[in-house]
Amino acid sequence: MLLNFISWHVNPEIFHIGHFAIRWYGLLFALSFYFGYLIINQMFKKEGVPQKVLDQLTTYMLIGTVIGARLGHVLFYEPAWYFSHPLDILKIWEGGLASHGAAIGILLALWIFSKKSKRPFLWTIDRIVIVVALSGLLIRTGNLMNSEIFGKPTSLPWGFIFEHYDEVPRHPTQIYEGFSYLAIFLFLLNYYYRKNGAPIQGRLLWDIPYCHIYHALFNRVSERATSWI
Repeated sequence: MLLNFISWHVNPEIFHIGHFAIRWYGLLFALSFYFGYLIINQMFKKEGVPQKVLDQLTTYMLIGTVIGARLGHVLFYEPAWYFSHPLDILKIWEGGLASHGAAIGILLALWIFSKKSKRPFLWTIDRIVIVVALSGLLIRTGNLMNSEIFGKPTSLPWGFIFEHYDEVPRHPTQIYEGFSYLAIFLFLLNYYYRKNGAPIQGRLLWDIPYCHIYHALFNRVSERATSWI
């Protein structure tokens, strides 16, 4: 019977040299910034926004994302451990990033950027939400490679057996969510260009709650892994 399911036992490490390892999650996390930079760069060129504005925005985004993701993991998942070992908070290379913490960090960073650059907050958000959706696809792919944030047990033939966790077929919610993020990304990008780079301010931001309802349907079968993270 188990032959009908997909056995998943991918090594989260691509390669390692000594104690230093390159992991799929870290690579995909970095690629989200790279592709995001390229897309925003094209958008800013279309709008005639100076290059220095993009460089400033990228700096704020990078700092906000990393700090927010790290503190999100520390505060939401293992506060007791990190409060007892505060120096371990700095050991990002050992793993431990939370996407919802990153979301909070990004919002704060964009608010500060908007104040510093004297640009409307919604103007900034309307462009960033596009690449954040693409980043969601890459991050969820990283979660799949880590065998984490999977779903509840299922009898459906596309269920995944995450062998690093147990032998129970489960919903591959990383794939469900990844495709929903891809759909959101394509929808928002298409809308931006249909409006010739001048969407109604706040329009792209307000599309997110509707897309989130679709996304939440998949999260109903979501269950966070407690190991191999």
